[in-house]
This record gives sequence, structure tokens and C-alpha cells, in this order.
Amino acid sequence: MKTVFFDVDTQLDFLYPAGALFVPGADGIVKSLAELTRFAASNGIQIVSTADAHTEDDPEFKMWKPHCVAGTTGQQKAAATLLSKPIILQNPREALEAPQIVVEKQKLDCFSNPKLRPLLELLNADRYVVYGVVTELCVRCASLGLLETGARVELVSDAIKRLNPTEEQKFFAEFQSRGGQLTIAAQVTG
Repeated sequence: MKTVFFDVDTQLDFLYPAGALFVPGADGIVKSLAELTRFAASNGIQIVSTADAHTEDDPEFKMWKPHCVAGTTGQQKAAATLLSKPIILQNPREALEAPQIVVEKQKLDCFSNPKLRPLLELLNADRYVVYGVVTELCVRCASLGLLETGARVELVSDAIKRLNPTEEQKFFAEFQSRGGQLTIAAQVTG
């Protein structure tokens, strides 16, 4: 069974209190994020990481305050979630051998990057393990989109963080009704 880890928006602006759009409590999942990253690296599991990469005048800033502006410190991935020599997705075929592929996006939904679906088709994973922030927003989009591939999709509940508990519970119900499974980092790495 081919497994790919799917790391959603684990960027400084979201994970740490000094970040421009800090998700309250997200710094508490960094240990689990690091554990998953180390496990992937030591077991040859490829990681696909999504990352916001906004322009200074991005239309999204009408809804959310400015965050993850391309080239800023806040846009960088947290060190705990970063393998050496990640590549930014340009050409899906050239990315296949990289241990970590970063898929930049300007919208909540990572599938708004037209290169993601071709990459997933080439990866041809049987299983995706999903984690990151924000549960009911970007993680939701990624998880539901991955379910459409027909692969098994597992969401690591102790390696995600939400803003709205009610919306998170609605997402969990939808995710599981579509065949998604909830798990924890220890089950994935154990």
C-alpha cells in the first residue's frame, strides 16, 4: 500500500502566537507534526505540503487579515514540518522523486492549484494521511478532495487545529460519512 502524508498549511503565520493569523492552540500540535514528519522521513514516505503564498494585495485579505505573504518569514513552513530539500511544485513529473513537495496556493482549497490533481494521479497513492490547519477550512478542502481520488484518507485528529468547534464537528461527520477515517499520530507512527 503506497502512503503519502498530506501536510496542510503548517506555516509560521498559523502555528505560532507571533504569526499574522495564529490559530489559537496550534502551537500545541507542533510536537505531533514533528513526529509525523520524522516518521515519514525515516520510512521513505513522501510528503505533499500545501502552503499559502499570497501577494501583498491578495483578494483573500478582504476576508482574512494579511498572512503568508510570499517571501515573508510568516509564509515559511515550520521547521518541525520541513524535510531537507523540499521542492515547490512546478512540474508534477519532475516532483515525483522529491521527499517533500510543496504545493503553493492562493485560496483555501489546495485543489485550486491546477498542478495538484495531475501530481496526485502520478503519485497514485492508496492512502493519504492528512494533518495541519485549519481543520474546518483548508484541512477540510484537502481531505474531501483527496477522498475524491478513491484512496483511503485518514485525518490525524491530534495533529490538526480548528477555529470553530461546531464547524469542525460538522466536517468530521461529513468526512466520515464519505468514507474518511479519524486517527491519531501514535496510530500512524506506531
